[in-house]
Amino acid sequence: MMQYLFRPFLALVTLMFLAGAALAQVLPDYEGWEDVATRAENAVEDAEASDEAFGSLRAELDEWREEFQAAQSVNSAQIAAVEAQLEALGPKPEDGNEADDTARQRSELNTRLNELRAPVQRADVAYSRADALILQIDRILRARQTDALFEIGPSPINPVNWPPSLAALVEYVTRMSEDIANNWSKEASRVQLRQNLPAVIGLLVLALVLVVRGRNWVEIFALRVQTRRRTAERWIAGLIMSLGQIIVPVVGLLLLALAAQLTGMLGPRGEAVVQTLPGAGFAFFAAHWLGGRMFPRGDDIEAPLAVDAAGRAEGRFHASMLGLVLFLVAPMRAVAEQAAWPPEVVNVLTFPFTVVAALALVRLASLLLRHARADGGEGEEIDFRSRVLSLVSRLVIFLAIAGPVLAGVGYVNAGEALVYPTISTLMLLALLAVLQKLVIELYVLITRNREGVSEALTPILAGFVLVIASLPIFALIWGARPNDLIELWSRFTEGFTIGETQISPSDFLTFVIVFAIGYVATRLLQSALRTTVLPKTRLDAGGQNAVVSGTAYIGIFVAALVAITSAGLDLSALAYVAGALSVGIGFGLQNIVSNFVSGIILLIERPIATGDWIEVGGQMGYVRDISVRSTRIETFDRTDVIVPNADLISGTVTNWTRGNLIGRIIVPVGVAYGVDTRRVEEILREVAEAQPQVMLTPPPFVLFKGFGASSLDFEVRAILRDVTSMLVVQTEMNHQINQRFAEEGIEIPFAQQDIWLRNPETLRAAPVTPPTPEGPAQGAAPKQDDGREHIDVSDMSQSGEADGDGDR
Repeated sequence: MMQYLFRPFLALVTLMFLAGAALAQVLPDYEGWEDVATRAENAVEDAEASDEAFGSLRAELDEWREEFQAAQSVNSAQIAAVEAQLEALGPKPEDGNEADDTARQRSELNTRLNELRAPVQRADVAYSRADALILQIDRILRARQTDALFEIGPSPINPVNWPPSLAALVEYVTRMSEDIANNWSKEASRVQLRQNLPAVIGLLVLALVLVVRGRNWVEIFALRVQTRRRTAERWIAGLIMSLGQIIVPVVGLLLLALAAQLTGMLGPRGEAVVQTLPGAGFAFFAAHWLGGRMFPRGDDIEAPLAVDAAGRAEGRFHASMLGLVLFLVAPMRAVAEQAAWPPEVVNVLTFPFTVVAALALVRLASLLLRHARADGGEGEEIDFRSRVLSLVSRLVIFLAIAGPVLAGVGYVNAGEALVYPTISTLMLLALLAVLQKLVIELYVLITRNREGVSEALTPILAGFVLVIASLPIFALIWGARPNDLIELWSRFTEGFTIGETQISPSDFLTFVIVFAIGYVATRLLQSALRTTVLPKTRLDAGGQNAVVSGTAYIGIFVAALVAITSAGLDLSALAYVAGALSVGIGFGLQNIVSNFVSGIILLIERPIATGDWIEVGGQMGYVRDISVRSTRIETFDRTDVIVPNADLISGTVTNWTRGNLIGRIIVPVGVAYGVDTRRVEEILREVAEAQPQVMLTPPPFVLFKGFGASSLDFEVRAILRDVTSMLVVQTEMNHQINQRFAEEGIEIPFAQQDIWLRNPETLRAAPVTPPTPEGPAQGAAPKQDDGREHIDVSDMSQSGEADGDGDR
């Protein structure tokens, strides 16, 4: 009996122990954190530590901050459970009169909630402290970077600094030669060289072949693949092969560096130079490769830039010059660091490279400007791409001029910070252009539609993604520290707060994925209903369309609702926003809302359906589509008329084919006076009954409508099986009526008008010629009466009939 009593107690103790053990594993070491935080605060206050020391301290603080961020979610499930229990108890009575059990339970829950929140609050405080220290370190490092950038040093164009600089360079080369001579004088070094001599010779020969000839061989082979036939497969294959122009010579430089080290003759100065060769070679051959892609050699290769053959050759030359500058400046800086040269020596020896790079940048920017102007054409508006390229070209020219000027007056760091990042930026832009072309060729390879690639959206979106992905690289090129980007990404992933709702990129991504899944599922359900389920029902085409459209609206709404819930967004906050927007919707969007509601009513009540022949607002035609806002009607002139749904609900609509296609036709007929009306009625009935579309139940009816001004008026009224063939039936009936009337001798009258004249005797009177003041013209013959009758307005009555005697 006792063991059954102790089992719940033992289970509770076990759960508490496991929870405590898990909590102990999650909670950070706050004692260790206190030591690190105190040390960081002292370093920030003194601000005397080196950049490397601050960098390592910042990395340590970032690890602590991540640990505190993870600790902020400790006990989240338990806290939510306790809060739910407190919410179930309801608010505490204002008068304080609460049952003892409820008050005791509320007190225990509040105590438990405070205990669960305590480690979370402590983690929040520690997180804020670590975050503040990281921001202070970043501020110090950025301030130092700015000070170094605008630090003024010895001018490289000062002739006083030239002799010491040249002497320092000669001294370095001399000592490097002395290092080689000293190593050669050592027996151990000579023995090592003799042992490694076969490998050294083999590596040197292979390195020379790869560096000198390998790149040319790869280029020739890639050009043959691309130019033999213009296809997407060959272009992609040629691009992949052309990468060998970078890989092959860089491998050769690696082998060259390895061979130099195997000799054992290099001293520390020589090794400092040799170790920079692979990286510097990569920069040179990458610049040369990008120049070849942007300015191809052959005219049969599609060039990205609208430049002639001479311009392309110039572009390749200046691109190679930029690569050569990058190739030479890297070992120069390594030598300067190894030899600890003073600033005036470094400034003088690196300034020529800055000037040469600036000149090459100006010429390349001029070629880009030439392309931008040629791309726009004469009298044509320049597109967005050309505008951006023109702006970038002008900016490159400005930076290329400003860099050497700043370096010449002593701001060497600022000048180099303008020129060399500009080179890297142009190389990255060229790489983006190559990747965009690769995306286009891949799209052509998949779709087999080269003609429509210029209008396709997928390559444009892929290019946009490439540009977004390259933004961090641009930031690093222009001086951003990796820690800055990491910090920015951390802030971005934390998201932002709207009210009490925290929105992060992960929430947005969750929303997009869930909504996309719901949208695709809705479309699949629509397709299944349209092609499989609804055709087997008794619903007509309009009803099937209404079901499919309603499914789309409901599915998209549910997908959006589930996506919002899955993202963790608070719908109550959205309800407040919707309530605030309801005022604006009521005034500014009332027509749109009215059309939307009318569209829903049309889909539910279905007064009209797709395919119906309707008449609304003086427009007649077939309903082709019913959307949420409007309805599209195709008239008999094959023009589309967009009618707002509100007009279809509030206005008068004539639906000729609602429910069925049966409709009535009325054909008016007139015969001359004196004809046998019974015979006419018989003929008209026979003609109507002879039409295949005319229904015999009820039979056609001939109406003797009345006595017209010129004819006896009849109407043939018949019910058609298909009212859409009304015009065809009416035309055929008119043909047959005319034929039968001609056979029967029945006259179809036409309008006649009788004119009655007043005072007809005046028609026989001689005309009177009015006298002129000058008398008759000299030599003019007297006017003779030609016997014609003349009528004026006075001879006619106002009613057009005779006032007295006259002849008809």
